[in-house]
Formats: sequence, C-alpha cells, structure tokens
Amino acid sequence: MTETGVRQVVIGRIRRWLHVMREDLCTLRVDPLPPSLWLRWLPHGVLCLVALGVSLGAVAQLGDNGGVGPSLAFAIGLAQGTAVVLAMWRPVPAWWLSTAAMVVGALEVRRQLLAGGAHGFTWPWSAAGLIGQLAVLLLLALRVPARVAVEALAVTLLLTYLVEGVLGAADFQPTGVLAVILFTVAVVLGTALRGRREARAELGRQTTLTAEERARRTLLEERSRIARELHDVVAHHMSVISIQAQVAPHLVDNPSDELRENLDGIRQNALEALTELRRVLGVLRAEHPDAVHESADPATGTVPHAPQPTLDRLDALVENTRAAGLSVRVDVQGVRRPLPSGVELSAYRIVQEALSNVLRHAPGATASVRLVHYRHGVDVRIVNSRPTHSVAVSPGAGHGLLGMRERAAMLGGTLRAGPRPDGGYEVAAYLPTAPPGDPDRVGESKDGTA
Repeated sequence: MTETGVRQVVIGRIRRWLHVMREDLCTLRVDPLPPSLWLRWLPHGVLCLVALGVSLGAVAQLGDNGGVGPSLAFAIGLAQGTAVVLAMWRPVPAWWLSTAAMVVGALEVRRQLLAGGAHGFTWPWSAAGLIGQLAVLLLLALRVPARVAVEALAVTLLLTYLVEGVLGAADFQPTGVLAVILFTVAVVLGTALRGRREARAELGRQTTLTAEERARRTLLEERSRIARELHDVVAHHMSVISIQAQVAPHLVDNPSDELRENLDGIRQNALEALTELRRVLGVLRAEHPDAVHESADPATGTVPHAPQPTLDRLDALVENTRAAGLSVRVDVQGVRRPLPSGVELSAYRIVQEALSNVLRHAPGATASVRLVHYRHGVDVRIVNSRPTHSVAVSPGAGHGLLGMRERAAMLGGTLRAGPRPDGGYEVAAYLPTAPPGDPDRVGESKDGTA
C-alpha cells in the first residue's frame, strides 16, 4: 500500500472514531441513577451532601488560596457541585460541565500562579474539583456503556495533560498524576459495578423466562397426558358407532338403498375418525415412546394399556391410599347415575391426584373424599387436615393442580383449590355431565342442582 493510501486509511479511522465519540459524548440523554433497594434514596442524599461540600470547598480554595475573584470562584464552585447532582440524571452533560469548570478554573489559577499570587496551589485539579470529577466519572461509568466511560476518561486525561504538561505553570503542587490514578480507578470500578448489575438483571430475566417455559411445558405435558387418556374413551364410542352402523341394515326388513348408503357412510366416517385418533395418539406418544406409565406412588398410576379408571374403582383407590398410611373417609351422596366416560375418568383422576398430594405434602394429616351426584353433574371435594409433621420441599409442586384444572376446564366445569383456615387444604371441583350451552343445563344452579 502506498504512503497516500496509508494516510487515507488512518484519516478514515480517525474520522470514524471522532464520529463515534461525538455520538457518545455530545448528548443530553436522560439516564437516572436507580434508587437503592434497601435504603431507597440514601445514595441520592449522600451525593447531594457531596455536591454541597464540593461547591463550598471549591469556592473557598479558589478564592482564598488560588487568587480567583469571588464571582468567578462562586461560578466555578457552583458548576462543579451542580455537576455532581446532575450526574444522577444526565451523566454525560454533567461530565462536560465538571470538565469545563476544571479547565476554566485551571486557566485562571495558572494566570495567578504566573503572577505569583497563588503560591503552592494544588493545580490543575483543586482538591474540591478532584472530588467532584471523581464522583461524576463514577456515576457516568455506572450509567453508560463502557465505551462511553472510557472515551470520557480519555478526554479528561488528555485535557489534564494539555493543561499541566503542555501549558504548565510555576510554583504549584501538581495533581495530574493523582487525578489520572483516581479517575482511572473510578471508571474501572463503575464499569465493573455496571457489568455486575447488568449480569444480575439478565440472570433475573433468564430465570423468569425459564420459569415461564417450564410452566408452559408442564401445561402441554398435562394436556398431552389427558388427551392420551381420553383416546380410549373416544375410540370406544367411535367403535360402537361403526359396529352399530354395520349391524343396523340387518335389523330392518328390506332396507332401502338410501338407508344402506347412509349407514355405510356413517360406518366409513367412524372408521376414518378412529384411524385419525390413533395417528394423533401416536404423535402424542412419540416424544417418550419408551416411557413407563406405571407409578410407584400408592395413590397414582395405572399399568400400561390398562382400561381407563372410573368412579367404580374409587374404593380400590382409597384402600391403596390407606395402605400407604393415610386415613381417608369417603362420603357419597345423591343418586348414582351413569356418567359420561370423560366425566368418570376426570373425577377419578382428580380424587387420585388430590390424595397423592396429601401423601406428599401433608404427612400425618387425615383426608375426606365427598362425592355428590346431581342431576346434571357431580361435585368432588377432597379435604385434608393440618399436617402433623414438617413438610419437605417438593420440586414438582403445582403440577398436579394444573392437571386437575385442565380436566375441569375441558369438561366446562370449575375447580377451586386452596388452604383452609384450620391449616388444612381443600380441592373442590364440579364436573357437568353436559357440555356448556347444552339445553339440558339451562336453569342449572351454581352448585349443580336444577
């Protein structure tokens, strides 16, 4: 590359760097300092005290020891104190204000030093100005990206070098090296604290997203499990429809062609629906094809490929639970009517899951199961007393309730679950036998009575 080309590349990079610095440092963007978590406004109050001290100290130092006029000393001190307060909301403009006040004060003190009127003054940074700029740079590093903080630090150090090293003065105590060290430490500390705060915020966001994703996945798993269980119920009805449509023509003397055609269509549609159900079930089981469905929990689980349970098996469920050490009382009220298969299955699963939760989360408690059969539904209520032993933390807490709610919502019913005043817990569900909007449910009261 020729010398001209190298020069053009360097000039281009300098221009880009200056453009980035202009965008970063020439801004009035509001970036407030967040309140403290425990002592909400304590940092703001401390900074206001620092600002007051910087202003008073700067006025006294510049006026008494620096030979600066009262008006100019007051203006410089006020600017440096205001910069500390302003840095809590607008750090970049505050840095410009503090830096400009330093330059003006240093130039005026330099004039006094050359004239012999400020013997042994700390220059170019006075003690108050050094503290003020230190606070401003720290607040700036806490609020802006690291690149902007480094740029502000570089400009500050460059101006310090130009004033002390290039312009220079006579008969003064140099503070340039001390300023370089303190300002660098402040920027590094502020950048590190800002990075730590951002990392904690990102960790909090990721934790929230993980919790939401876990809840969403749990919900989908529960719905998938419910769908797999209901497959047998729906498949049974579709098989019955197909068989009845096939047998119906033989029950009528000389059935018409239209009747045979309609019944054949019904049978064919039933078979196609049954095939699609099997395909859907295959998709639902594809994620865990080798999973074992039998549970070691005495109150949960059925063997693979076993018929779906109904309320007729409630006594066996209660006996298994009693064998696991839980005292259970059962109360059945109302006239036992044939219930839809989905209602039978959901009622059984709700009782099963509720008793399982009592075993896991309420050691030493007693439980009662109450079933009330209404005309258009069944009310299921499981109540347990206060546990007599300490409850161990369970990582799966809440998943059982989610499944119970899904089952009740699927049938158009309701479910309530929560602690009781006596320290126990209650799960109450109402499962209607007719879908929402069915004419048979018109006039049904909230508790299921007609």
